[in-house]
Amino acid sequence: MTFEPDPQVRCRDYSIGCIGAGMIMAECHLAAYAEAGFQVAAIASRTRANAQKVADRWKISTVHDTPEDLIADPSVEIVDIAYPPDLQPDLIRKALAAPNVKAILAQKPLALSLDEAKKLRDEAAAAGKILSVNQNMRYDQSMRVLKQIIDAGELGEIVFAQIDMHAIPHWQGFLEGYDRLTLSNMSVHHLDALRFLFGDPDEVTSLTRPDPRTKFEHSDGIVVSTLRFPSGVVAVSLEDVWSGPRAEGYEDDQHIGWRVEGTEGVAKGTIGWPTGAPSSLSYASPKMTDGRWVTPEWETMWFPHAFIGVMEQLQHAVKSGEAPALSVADNVRTMALVEAAYRSIDEKRTVALSEIKID
Repeated sequence: MTFEPDPQVRCRDYSIGCIGAGMIMAECHLAAYAEAGFQVAAIASRTRANAQKVADRWKISTVHDTPEDLIADPSVEIVDIAYPPDLQPDLIRKALAAPNVKAILAQKPLALSLDEAKKLRDEAAAAGKILSVNQNMRYDQSMRVLKQIIDAGELGEIVFAQIDMHAIPHWQGFLEGYDRLTLSNMSVHHLDALRFLFGDPDEVTSLTRPDPRTKFEHSDGIVVSTLRFPSGVVAVSLEDVWSGPRAEGYEDDQHIGWRVEGTEGVAKGTIGWPTGAPSSLSYASPKMTDGRWVTPEWETMWFPHAFIGVMEQLQHAVKSGEAPALSVADNVRTMALVEAAYRSIDEKRTVALSEIKID
């Protein structure tokens, strides 16, 4: 097979205004946009000084005093938000009301509750504007190639899948004020990736225990979720954010692996984020590879290169009039899965997705 680990850039026509100057914007969004040749017209953050530092680094000509000033800037056509989820909905609503804004890219979680996410979905539809959510793991190179292999029938009927994380995330400071942690902010990558690969599950069962390293109070630390899909696929998503001790002289083995088994073959791989390496994939099939393991290669990485695909799909949607690949309506379904997983933990039972209303 000929694989496409990274999407083609079909559109660079629209100017971007960036809200936020933290790690995800400075190291991922703007690095990707510079490589892709996207137009970044302006930046703003909670403090002008931080925005100015990032603007100087990435040669952004306009720095606004406030996010509201940026949204009102007539040169800004796409608003790219990297802000905490308790502050993000207000900025989205202001961008939906701005006549110059054609589309918005928001972070996950879109909001602190499923109800608020549904309201934003409906308000974007009423405004006739595109609201897209940055589920960037769908643009990880191994996930894209895996999807291409599955869709081509190379593995036959899928039987089992797992995403197996043993890695220590950097929890942003603002998360200390929320009552939800790992499912909303880390598992959401993996649960959304499983939806990307296999569609919406019928049910989810989740278990959790506190993470000894996370000192602030939290309801979910280490999380294990089992999903059952209408096709019969059973999948496991494990977020071991402890991953063992971390101290000077201790050689940890942080990693994220994944595996998909079908009736005609197996694919397995790694997500390179914890080590800063490209993600990897190998697959073998008695019919398609003569039983040999085949390992396609690429040089790009999840961070930052996946963010090219995220912004590209939004620019293409604006130009073509097609729905974005990462639509807010689809993201509400991912948030419903997260909500079902929290309900499973709270009520100590398997939760059917039909219990979570998204209309």
